[in-house]
Amino acid sequence: MTFWEDILKNQVLVTSVAGWLVAQVLKTIIDLALNKNFNPERLVGSGGMPSSHSSTVCALTTAASYRYGVGSFEFAVSFVLSMIVMYDAMGVRRETGKQAKLLNSLLLENPLKLNAEILQEKLKEYVGHTPLQVAAGAILGILLALFISQYY
Repeated sequence: MTFWEDILKNQVLVTSVAGWLVAQVLKTIIDLALNKNFNPERLVGSGGMPSSHSSTVCALTTAASYRYGVGSFEFAVSFVLSMIVMYDAMGVRRETGKQAKLLNSLLLENPLKLNAEILQEKLKEYVGHTPLQVAAGAILGILLALFISQYY
């Protein structure tokens, strides 16, 4: 069997990648509709609606449950990974985005008279997710896994 045939026969991998890809495309379309301009960074960037992190890990977990059963090691590992990723997206990563927004506004005003080199690069503000974005990503990942499971 060839490398690509092996990859495409791996239900868990295909489902997980589809979860990420569909979420990133949806995120880009939603951003385009809201901001009226195309931002190519949205295709690969983090943050925004829906959470591609949540979509990916929920697709992974759902596919693992279908393929190996909920009593399996594979399901247990993917479930724990999903909980950590989604918790982190709403917690530390979201707070990092809030801090970046505040720092960017301070750097724009430059009250500390910092040199121009520091001010050149803006910090990324789209880092984490709201609970709604995480929930939307989780639902998307689960639905994609249910849909894709019909073909395996």
